[in-house]
Amino acid sequence: MTFFQRSRRWLTALALVLLLTVTTGCATATREAPTGTNIGYEQLQRGNSTAGQTYGDWVVSAAQGLISDAYVRDNDKLGVVISDSVRPSEVKDLSRSLLQGFRQSFPDKDLKVLVYAPDKELILQANYDSQTRQVEYEQPA
Repeated sequence: MTFFQRSRRWLTALALVLLLTVTTGCATATREAPTGTNIGYEQLQRGNSTAGQTYGDWVVSAAQGLISDAYVRDNDKLGVVISDSVRPSEVKDLSRSLLQGFRQSFPDKDLKVLVYAPDKELILQANYDSQTRQVEYEQPA
């Protein structure tokens, strides 16, 4: 084997080791969740806990096209982006249904359901008080 053949094999092996080291390091890097209390839609991921992630995935899959995206934060805030097929008159009923399911999955908590329009503008917020078992609806100004 000539010097050039040995050098080529050695350089190929070195390049392969470097490639695997870099790609493995990048693939295992984790992204930290935002720490602020005002979490906006632009920071969307389905959940910042395993239970929240699972519930957010389930909401989107079970919504049969009514909800295009969802997220759960701190197991007490559910945000959903509705699709164009949801009429304005149906938004409150949809939020009520989401709140009932959310309450079953995360009992004994004060909960919020934030409903966003397809353009990602907040259109309705439903607040559930676990002590009084009352729901209060707020529309942004």
